[in-house]
Amino acid sequence: MATPGSNPILPKGIGSVIAIASGKGGVGKSTTTVNLAVQLQKTGARVGIVDADVYGPNIPMMMGIPETERPCVTPEQHLIPFENHGVQVMSIGFLVEPGKAVIWRGPMLHGIIRQFLNSVEWGELDYLLVDLPPGTGDASLSLVQTVPLSGAVIVTTPQQVAQSDVRRSIAMFNDVRVPLLGLIENMSGLECPHCHKDIALFEGDGGRLLSKEYAMPLLGKVPFDSSVGKAGDIGTPISISQPQSTQAQAFRQTAESVIARVRILQSEAEHAQPEIQIG
Repeated sequence: MATPGSNPILPKGIGSVIAIASGKGGVGKSTTTVNLAVQLQKTGARVGIVDADVYGPNIPMMMGIPETERPCVTPEQHLIPFENHGVQVMSIGFLVEPGKAVIWRGPMLHGIIRQFLNSVEWGELDYLLVDLPPGTGDASLSLVQTVPLSGAVIVTTPQQVAQSDVRRSIAMFNDVRVPLLGLIENMSGLECPHCHKDIALFEGDGGRLLSKEYAMPLLGKVPFDSSVGKAGDIGTPISISQPQSTQAQAFRQTAESVIARVRILQSEAEHAQPEIQIG
């Protein structure tokens, strides 16, 4: 749903655009994005990622694509996305020098998000995931003004400080009338390598509590394991490098929940009665 005064248009050939957001940094939002993308692709879907996190464009590294690469341009001045692990990727990291700070005001950020959505040769995609920067700033507003979102996925961790920031993200998407697909609780405990019991890394039960508070689905809970971060560092998400791991299976189940939730919201939208204008 758009904000007042905007006219968002879904790019040709793209089925669903899904925002991946968080209220704060450090919760594993980008890790969640790449693993969701890979697991969606494994279902047979055609998937792309827009890395709109201008302050920390980590998607190229996590997807095994060097930031030193520069996208080719068609005669129509459209960018050609990179592809790895069966997923197409476009990132701000491909357009700036590695390690250079991106200091952009709102209009510049709005322009690059519009370009990534409307001037990239995505072809036919079932899902386009947009990895947003933490918080509720210009990138999120630019996104909802550019395309009609199928919904937003909110990534959190169990502790209370994360819950506080997540509430702001939920409020922002509600204010701009974007449907919330649900929550993903990342770093949801740790399995002891000796006794195999679950160990709580953080105090709290953020995902379940927020799900109940806002009457929205808890799409999945992904346990912590250092191998998840290591897999991202080498550019091979754990859903590829260790597909039978507990974490990869959690991402698989979460991806299935996302697919089901998108279908439910699309069905509800199709059957919604149009408002009757009087006068």
